Amino acid sequence: MAPSIDRLLYSSMVPVLVWLLCLCLGAEAVDRSNFKTCDQSSFCNCVFFVCVCVCVCVCVCRRQRELNPGQSPYRALLDTLELSDSRITLQLINDNNKVRLLLELYRLHGNMTRVKINELKPLRPRYEVPDVLIADPPTEPMAVVSQDENGVVLSLGADEQRLIVSARPFRLDIVEGPQVLLSLNSRGLLAFEQLRLRKDTISHKITSTVGSMWDSIKSVFSSKHAHNTEEAGSPENTEKADNKAGQEVKEEDDKPGMWEETFKSHSDSKPSGPTSISLDFSFPGVEHVYGIPEHADTFKLKNTDGGDPYRLYNLDVFQYELHNPMALYGAVPVLVSHNAQRTMGIFWLNAAETWVDISSNTAGQNLEFVQGSSDHPQTDVRWISESGIIDVFVMLGPRPNDVFTQYASLTGTQAFPPLSALGYHQCRWNYNDQEDVKAVDQGFDDHDIPYDFIWLDIEHANGKRYFTWDPQNFPQPKEMLQGLMDKKRKMVTIVDPHIRVDSGYKIHNEICSKNLYVKNKDGADFEGWCWPGNSGYPDFTNPEMRAWWASKFSYDQYEGSMENLYTWNDMNEPSVFNGPEVTMHKDALHGSWEHRDLHNIYGFYVQMATAEGLVQRSGGMERPFVLTRAFFAGSQRYGAVWTGDNAAEWGHLKVSIPMCLSLGLVGISFCGADVGGFFKHPGSELLVRWYQAGAYQPFFRGHAHMDTPRREPWLFGPDNTALIREAIRQRYTLLPYWYQQFYNSHRTGQPVMRALWVEYPEDQATFAIEDEYLIGKDLLVHPVTDEGAKGITAYLPGKGEVWYDVNTLQKHKGAQNLYIPVTMSSIPVFQRGGSIISRKDRMRRSSTCMENDPYTLYVALSPQGTAEGELYVDDFHTFSYDKEKQFIYRRLHFSDNTLISSNLAPDSKFTTAAWIEKVVILGAPHPASVSMMTADGKESAVEFEFDSAMSVLTLRKPGVNAGADWTILLQ
Repeated sequence: MAPSIDRLLYSSMVPVLVWLLCLCLGAEAVDRSNFKTCDQSSFCNCVFFVCVCVCVCVCVCRRQRELNPGQSPYRALLDTLELSDSRITLQLINDNNKVRLLLELYRLHGNMTRVKINELKPLRPRYEVPDVLIADPPTEPMAVVSQDENGVVLSLGADEQRLIVSARPFRLDIVEGPQVLLSLNSRGLLAFEQLRLRKDTISHKITSTVGSMWDSIKSVFSSKHAHNTEEAGSPENTEKADNKAGQEVKEEDDKPGMWEETFKSHSDSKPSGPTSISLDFSFPGVEHVYGIPEHADTFKLKNTDGGDPYRLYNLDVFQYELHNPMALYGAVPVLVSHNAQRTMGIFWLNAAETWVDISSNTAGQNLEFVQGSSDHPQTDVRWISESGIIDVFVMLGPRPNDVFTQYASLTGTQAFPPLSALGYHQCRWNYNDQEDVKAVDQGFDDHDIPYDFIWLDIEHANGKRYFTWDPQNFPQPKEMLQGLMDKKRKMVTIVDPHIRVDSGYKIHNEICSKNLYVKNKDGADFEGWCWPGNSGYPDFTNPEMRAWWASKFSYDQYEGSMENLYTWNDMNEPSVFNGPEVTMHKDALHGSWEHRDLHNIYGFYVQMATAEGLVQRSGGMERPFVLTRAFFAGSQRYGAVWTGDNAAEWGHLKVSIPMCLSLGLVGISFCGADVGGFFKHPGSELLVRWYQAGAYQPFFRGHAHMDTPRREPWLFGPDNTALIREAIRQRYTLLPYWYQQFYNSHRTGQPVMRALWVEYPEDQATFAIEDEYLIGKDLLVHPVTDEGAKGITAYLPGKGEVWYDVNTLQKHKGAQNLYIPVTMSSIPVFQRGGSIISRKDRMRRSSTCMENDPYTLYVALSPQGTAEGELYVDDFHTFSYDKEKQFIYRRLHFSDNTLISSNLAPDSKFTTAAWIEKVVILGAPHPASVSMMTADGKESAVEFEFDSAMSVLTLRKPGVNAGADWTILLQ
């Protein structure tokens, strides 16, 4: 969220905050000068020229991105190869400086390969990301198929898969039969800056910029004056490594930004010197790659040749721009490649600042294993990270769902939310007081609009002291929460990870006493400015800190909280208003690790600790709901994500679709955008269209900046209120289907909101579509996202399939572009022929009120007269479905004019009062009679109606329990 004048003017920091306010409130969009480009990031592509005379300028800063494709200096030392049951290791040597690396290769269960590269003898340990993997991935044996002086061929098991290690230059190729699936270092861009000691010279004691310029000028005139640094390791360790290698280590020249870096007024010390890493991957035959969220850009990733790479660095970005590769709030270093033959994934497990370059090439140019394929496309991807090691998982698919399963086996699946979290959420920065909350809540009832959660932003707390309540505006929080509970509704309050430095604040004092704040480079507690003013930042990378934080959510610690109060973690990139790029200094310390090593995982840990706190407060019984802005790989295990501080503009509505599709590809299914746009004031048309789109995205929340006019759904006139009401009601009728999809996602890792090519991987017409999508595999949604639209064109995939318009029930053939006229009430949604979807058509004030309401089954027949679906029911909020097998899971199947409900979980134990109220069969024949048979053998007639014009058969009140076995026969 953006700063506000009347909230931030603390006397001790007026000058900086006035600058901050001018920056944020005076801008139409993000001020890009506050955030680095690749050229301003020394390890990426530091463009820094020194002019030594009028006509002579010398580039003195050429690091990772300045390395051009060519022959790699790295060579595999095949005589060091060692094979064990779980891995193969061998050493690599850089022939330019004789530094050795250790390569580890693992064949993982489930058709994956892991590649790790680290220094053979690092001066000190390099950061390896913990806690993201749910377990050590199980390995499978590898075998040497052949070996000679040029390389070694390893077996990867089934389907003639081989891993080919070429020795000079070093390169890895994963092949299947004659086909190259993927190559590593085929372009020779492996680079590994080793840890080293800095020489104690006079020129290093002057300022970094002047010193670097002077060194560069000297190097132009006389190479003997060039300034060198030590190689990684102490002199003793270096000598031992050199002796073992039998070669002398060659020293490298210093370059600007290697030991200290300045951006604007901020200096970043680098006590370990340069530590960046890089590796390239080539995908022959591939034109389309996706993933690496978060970016406000197209779903298909663009070529970055000639521009900035995509950046992964969690940042608090004010009103972000569209269609550029700037970093945003979260970072998931997972990229998915796809063509009609195969889907694969790359998981680059590194939490440091990372840049990803993407370029297209012609297959065969750099891949000598490919025969006769020079006309095939190729995509090359290069990863560059500031520190850490190379630890990459290659997920070999081959189908999209295989990649999702593979990734889920590494980082876990989407947390299964309580049903209420899938309803509508009403939020604003900020509802003023308890009376305001009560009035808004009543407004939904007065206008007959369902909702489940009302939210409170930072103003609800006492002076931005989280875990507290403002005593003037929220003096009786339990009374407020009880009023919501009586209506079976809930509340979310914000709890941010910056803590007001205040000796009278219990939370601050306890963190201080336990020494659990992040430290600055000198060892004192790191402090920066955020909403409360001067703030400390808890070290969530420390398990002790996370355990303490979790304990603060217990009802006796978080005074005024109740079981219907849930949590929102904002600003957890972390946001530091007076820090470099509005975040924490990279030389801040988390124990022995620098912030630069783990920046992108900080928000992951905040959400982890918060979710654990909500579980603990219930004795481990209740499922939590936690929304986070910052995230990393594995964040799906802890809750939901939203796309941050968007704007009330049509472009932001459009981009919410590819942003959420990208998140779904990398495991984070619970995604949504602020309905209406956080900044600015939407017109009524945009607001209505955004509600219609939001109703069909996984996380559905209206939210607005405090400086915008109020925009509750009934404030735009009765006609627009009716349109918004209908959109929200459509969401609620489909809650059984949404819940089913989240259950499946939790079990399997499949995305809830998914691109069309996920289900139609061979249909090239789907590969670049980003204005429509599937919910599960059976609902296709094409929101109206253009101002003044009179029609949309939807692509209905699937040759030989049919799709039914859920509003008109009209049937349409697949594999066609269908033009659909639209009015302001239109939300184009189609049900796939061959599917059965459960709905609840009775409207209540909240999802909790609907739990025992009856179901309506929509059976959409395929051209073959068949359909398949599932029905899942549990208590909708506890872990009993998992711990005690308390759930109902049924298969619904239609064929030969017979609809059967059968039990998919015979060992489960659960009952429900919900029953089947109606069955609607689309594309049905006209029966003479309809009968139902229950499990006890009783048969009864079923009342029905048939619409011959639409071929729609409606069965009324079969009256059978939703958890029972039954059969309906059309005769």
